Amino acid sequence: MTLERITILGSGTMGAGIAQTAMTSGFATTLYDISDELVQKAKSAISDRLEKLVEKGKVDAPSAAAAKARLRLSSNLADAVRDADYVIEAIPEKIDLKREVFAKIEAAAPSHAVLGTNTSTLMISAIARDLTDRSRLIGIHFFNPVPVMKLIEVVMGPDTSPSAYAATLDVAKRMGKETVKVKESPGFTTSRINALIGNESFRMLEEGVASAADIDKALKLGLNHPMGPFEMVDLVGLDARLNNLRALYEALKDPAYKPSPLLEKLVAEGRLGRKSGRGVYRYDAKGNIVPDA
Repeated sequence: MTLERITILGSGTMGAGIAQTAMTSGFATTLYDISDELVQKAKSAISDRLEKLVEKGKVDAPSAAAAKARLRLSSNLADAVRDADYVIEAIPEKIDLKREVFAKIEAAAPSHAVLGTNTSTLMISAIARDLTDRSRLIGIHFFNPVPVMKLIEVVMGPDTSPSAYAATLDVAKRMGKETVKVKESPGFTTSRINALIGNESFRMLEEGVASAADIDKALKLGLNHPMGPFEMVDLVGLDARLNNLRALYEALKDPAYKPSPLLEKLVAEGRLGRKSGRGVYRYDAKGNIVPDA
């Protein structure tokens, strides 16, 4: 089977990043979300990022234009997946929602389509519970920012087929990504470790050990992390991180994963990160951190 058409479900930070990567890798790409407004907003953000790459000389103008031409938008789920060879779900980490969406995908997508979930914490077998053919479902876990980060965590459920695995490796290779193969477990590898780092960072901030900016600086310069934990959580969304921690805490019963009260407080206040204009840091209209905020 030749993989040419990819559908991404969810147009948030992760979904838009996956769509941009698919477009620039030569795939005919469909980006779905529940409203035209959401997908148009994502399209605009992708276009702006491609233009910035052209300005910096990292992508030539004809290539950027060709990538943009490969993008199709949809707010109808059945329409979005009807011709897909590979579907990548990047919706919120809520098990009932994912089950509902994958049941609809299975009913509408071609029988050959591989069903990939970008879950970072949930069990593949749990998501696949209501599917008629569970062998089609596989974890394809990207990392933010998707166009930059080189890793895809490929997560095997107990019923995942060798053909779904081979197709996922093909997609990853064409996107210029490296892969690691992981058996399903709560948090897999990276999410489990990253959640600990992020949660402990919030605890240190609560205790007054150091400022958010200095904790970020320490991990970047001292541990060679490309982004600090607070820069990262503002990018992925504080609500997404909170959902991940809750799922890990419930699955592992380890107090290390019990969400920091400060994280809970910020989410309750609507401080969700860049997407809301304020998380740990405050952001201007262009998404830049406001100094001393």
